[in-house]
Amino acid sequence: MSWRVWIWLLSLSILWGGSFFFAKVALGALGPFTVVFCRVALAALALNLVKPLPRNAPWRTYFAMGALNNVVPFSLIFWGQTHIASGLASILNATTPLFTVVVAHALTNDEKMTGAKVAAVLAGLAGVAVLIGPDAFARSTAGLWGQLACLGAALSYAFAGIYGRRFRAMGIAPLDAAAGQVTASSVLILPIMLIVEPPWTLAALPPATTWAALAGLALLSTALAYVLYFRILAAAGATNLLLVTFLIPATSILLGALFLHEQLEARHAAGMALIGLGLAAIDGRIARLTRAAK
Repeated sequence: MSWRVWIWLLSLSILWGGSFFFAKVALGALGPFTVVFCRVALAALALNLVKPLPRNAPWRTYFAMGALNNVVPFSLIFWGQTHIASGLASILNATTPLFTVVVAHALTNDEKMTGAKVAAVLAGLAGVAVLIGPDAFARSTAGLWGQLACLGAALSYAFAGIYGRRFRAMGIAPLDAAAGQVTASSVLILPIMLIVEPPWTLAALPPATTWAALAGLALLSTALAYVLYFRILAAAGATNLLLVTFLIPATSILLGALFLHEQLEARHAAGMALIGLGLAAIDGRIARLTRAAK
């Protein structure tokens, strides 16, 4: 990759890593469904201002993608973050490619599992087991449910990745796909927010820090991040884009430690290392480096 693409990749990791930080700040004053709505609605407004959707937009596809790629995973992650640290949530979110391998094997004909991918998934699952801890299910704490919610979000992202392959076949422009899915997501999450977390029941208006976090979450970590995402995909391909998965937890953990005073346990670092090993095996770089060294 060129230096320009590397800068895009690092920028994307900061934007997506920052989403866990922004969400944690916003969740201090707002419920998770409200934060989801603000994220997708503000992002939809920004993207539609940049490039309005055509009148013949494929709304059925956008609503399905919006549910799988935004509404379900955002809701699960933000609810999970009310019980666990933002850095831990980002580590669990890094399992998305591992789930994608399994989902692709079941639902596609051209992305079947190989021996290397099986080993990668097993390493990732071992990492998740270390993260959660051996006695977590015996205790059944809120933290356990928060971690399981983040894993559920990663599984939803995996289904979204497989479903999203149809956008290219349909000839939908990347910005149209991004704007369409967040617009549909806004429509889907609005009634849920109004029923579960009606804004008129707030005791007081959220502070300025909450509004700033919502703006960062929507405009930086969603609207701008999507633009970078599609640019990297076009310039460097999906394999190189997968590198961002390695970098997101580092940004999230650093922001959480500096500004939220979060601390991760030793088992979280060990679990992250195993998940990273699995991601590297899926990415294929370990195999290529091994062959090059011989």
